Amino acid sequence: MTHTIRIKYFSEDIERLRYIDGKSDWIDLRAAERVELRAGEFRRIPLGVAMQLPEGYEAHIAPRGSTFLNYGILQTNSVGVVDNTYCGDDDMWQMPVYATRDAVIEKNDRICQFRIMENQPRVAFEECDSLAGKSRGGFGSTGRR
Repeated sequence: MTHTIRIKYFSEDIERLRYIDGKSDWIDLRAAERVELRAGEFRRIPLGVAMQLPEGYEAHIAPRGSTFLNYGILQTNSVGVVDNTYCGDDDMWQMPVYATRDAVIEKNDRICQFRIMENQPRVAFEECDSLAGKSRGGFGSTGRR
């Protein structure tokens, strides 16, 4: 099933979204302007798009595999979540980053990627004193191998 997503571009010269080589579920997002960062600086990089996601869906934004290597930036919230209510004309997507070194990101550089996911179903929590599963020994119990 194909869903149609309404998208607003904030600039005529930002490259349009597309699947890269048709091989990935993730779609690259680009810097909408040239950004210069100094080591230790925080900035929200504008991505030049706003979208109206379908009801019941959200977008997950994560850095590309090469983003840290190429620019030395870390996404400060580890992964971004854009819900379907963030869909107004001024709701441009952004990537909050922290620079570990001086960096220059040029307009249209691919710096992050996103995919559309169905919202988590509603769950109820039932408090208990014991769980039925076998204990694996706690966090980190499987070791390094």
